Amino acid sequence: MNNLKCLVVDDEAPAIRLLESYIKKVPFLELVATSSNPIEAIAIIEKEELDIIFLDIQMPTITGIQLSKIISNKVSVIFTTAYPQFAIESYEINAIDYLLKPFEFERFYSAISRVKPKKKSNLISLTDDFIFIKTDGKNNFEKVFLKDILYVESLKNNICIHTKENQIITYNTLKNFENQLPAHLFIKIHKSYIVSIKSIVKTTSLAVYVSSKKELPIGDTYKKAFFEKINDLML
Repeated sequence: MNNLKCLVVDDEAPAIRLLESYIKKVPFLELVATSSNPIEAIAIIEKEELDIIFLDIQMPTITGIQLSKIISNKVSVIFTTAYPQFAIESYEINAIDYLLKPFEFERFYSAISRVKPKKKSNLISLTDDFIFIKTDGKNNFEKVFLKDILYVESLKNNICIHTKENQIITYNTLKNFENQLPAHLFIKIHKSYIVSIKSIVKTTSLAVYVSSKKELPIGDTYKKAFFEKINDLML
């Protein structure tokens, strides 16, 4: 089973700590973030590719019910609350489960077992040497050797894989693609770009040049991790 990425949203610190401890006990759960602010949580949901949000109901600014309506079907919702009167409304908006505080680990595990993993992406990783990329058509795939990939570019709802010979566009997200690639061979340098480390011919403080002489910008968010990686590879 692929890891299910989780977000905990609750305005009470003890409730967050309890869920953190439960999540750590489950090998296939990955805690991405916690938040005591529902408005901040919306930004996290927009940025991250999440599977589950553990959501309190009675919170300042907006309620958990209102937040779940805002995020719609982007993530599976499991409500965690001390108020049983919201149970019927929670199921009307297709919540996965409704955990009434205080709840034990067994009840928590029962709830997460109902979450269905997201469908596999258009990227199918078979070995460390190559991948199959889904192209146009139901059963159309193209084999791409990792050594041939120069960089990957985000194009709204698609990504473009730039190789030594051509470009392949497929319906996917850059973050999902990044999660499938071996971290020792590829690195994200910008919100819109992942580069093959082997394809880099030179860098500046602002840009990366790949073997095609293509200049790619380095985003401020990724600069520190990128140059730490480069320094590790220095002779």
